[in-house]
Amino acid sequence: MRVLVLHSHPVEESYGKALYRQTVESLQKAGHMVDACDLYAEQFDPVLSRHDRLVYHDYPENLKLVGSYVERLKAAEGLVICSPIWNFGFPAILKGYFDRVWLPGVSFELVNGKVESRLRHIRKLAAVLTYGATPFRAFAAGNPPKKIVKRVLRAQINPVRPVTFLAHYDMNNCTPETRAKFLARVGGAMERF
Repeated sequence: MRVLVLHSHPVEESYGKALYRQTVESLQKAGHMVDACDLYAEQFDPVLSRHDRLVYHDYPENLKLVGSYVERLKAAEGLVICSPIWNFGFPAILKGYFDRVWLPGVSFELVNGKVESRLRHIRKLAAVLTYGATPFRAFAAGNPPKKIVKRVLRAQINPVRPVTFLAHYDMNNCTPETRAKFLARVGGAMERF
């Protein structure tokens, strides 16, 4: 299966980057073809410009500035998001990816006033996330990233398939042991993806 891995951590020597590497290596070990998309390394521009917004609904005009990313998304049969969570949300670069690439005609289409998914070719979805917050604080805040992955993205891709959701909470108080345990958990989950 061809798997698109979206990564959004700017620091090269970070735990987030180690999770990304583990994700990619484990998917490859399982025999998947991996399209490793490191948004910072690729210098993805997350800004939805005035022009982008004006042509947002004009397919295929809306693809001109993000065509290569659209092609990668269309080729994917699996999607893995590997990202830190900042202030109970995705980093701006990842949010900008969704705003600029998941366009009308690409991820959805309006048909008789109803949204129809164009991402049914993606058969599997996973998220590998790190939070500074504890599980309770994330729960108390409504855990928006978890809802986006398990509800919004899942509905766009395939609402009846399970989602692999892996989160290391309380990174502010983590230890080498908790990080190693989570890294191994991610490796195992990606080998079974």
